Formats: sequence, structure tokens, C-alpha cells
Amino acid sequence: MSQNNLLSLRHMTVGQEGEIVKIAGGRFMKERLAARGVRPGKKLKKVSGAMMRGPIVFEIEKIQIAIGQIMARHIIVKII
Repeated sequence: MSQNNLLSLRHMTVGQEGEIVKIAGGRFMKERLAARGVRPGKKLKKVSGAMMRGPIVFEIEKIQIAIGQIMARHIIVKII
């Protein structure tokens, strides 16, 4: 897998789609995201989010989820 097509959710552009390959946080963060259905192997689409502040909104299986910038940078996505 090439590193060129890997981005954090925070750095994806609105409308971009990808597959989660890694959650790069601690146990608490991984559990919190898993409870929302955010796990490696899931496909997502970024719906909205400002680069510097405010929540990041993305969609997994037709469900929209909003998370903070710090949490979003720990979700590593392979662009598809």
C-alpha cells in the first residue's frame, strides 16, 4: 500500500471517500470511535469540516458522525 493515498480524516477534502486503515489513538479513543461504528475496514465519506476549527462531519453506512479535529487526525484513511 502506497503512503501517497493515505490521509488523516482531518486532511481529507469534503466529498472525498476512503476506507479506514488505522485508528492511531489510545485505547479510550479507539473504544469511543468503535462504539460509533468507526473501525478499520469501514468506508467513509467526508461531509463537512473546516481545516482549522469546528467539528469534522463524515458518513459511514448512511449515518453522519461529527467529531473534533484532534480525534479526526487519528483516523487514517486510504483514499478510494
